[in-house]
Amino acid sequence: MKVLEGKRALVTGGSRGIGAAICLELARMGAEVFINFAGNTEAAKRVSAAIEAQGGSARLMQFDVADSAASSKAIKGAIKEHGAFHILVNNAGITLDGLLARMKEADWDRVIEVNLKGAFNCTQAVAMAMMKERWGRIINISSVVGTMGNPGQANYAATKAGLEGFTKSVAREMASRGITANAVAPGFIETDMTAELPEKIKEQLLAQIPAGRMGSPEDVAAAVGFLASPAAQYITGHVLHVNGGLVCD
Repeated sequence: MKVLEGKRALVTGGSRGIGAAICLELARMGAEVFINFAGNTEAAKRVSAAIEAQGGSARLMQFDVADSAASSKAIKGAIKEHGAFHILVNNAGITLDGLLARMKEADWDRVIEVNLKGAFNCTQAVAMAMMKERWGRIINISSVVGTMGNPGQANYAATKAGLEGFTKSVAREMASRGITANAVAPGFIETDMTAELPEKIKEQLLAQIPAGRMGSPEDVAAAVGFLASPAAQYITGHVLHVNGGLVCD
């Protein structure tokens, strides 16, 4: 049963990794998926083709979520042409790691702009039309790092902790309009980024995970799919950890 039939979903950073898996899962559930990407057109086209191959519907939307004017123009233009978004997944994010004592101000600012301000830009752009629909799911992709911290990632951890506070405030503001706002906080997930880690580092990471394995993008996508579904209509302001027991919060 396609429980999201007739719903439109916007997934930021949807061209690869966790974002791509989320796009595929929401499409499988029946949603028309709008794939946001910043620059990798070919990767976005591959996700779109995969969705269409499984019988789903996908559209591409290229813009930088950190650019408030570009985000607003693209999203409001899509709403005018196709109708309100029912689901927004704020997944776009970057890392620019470095120890605090040596971190460049530009690296701090850029991570804040993409990971946190980007979620604000996109949520604000969909809000009015979503409220008029009186049905909506806002799902923000946080991280276990937002809870436990991580050396060399003060900027990234700050954005993810901030995103969880943002989620809870949005949940309180919009609940009366039939809109839920939740966050999914992945742990260590097998992506292009973790594939490049040295084997010794991978072994150290695995030793911390009670489940004994890294998660997959599909594990995260399943959690997003649940929160987007009618079954989660009474869940809002929640942070759902998907980390194999790494952090039990």
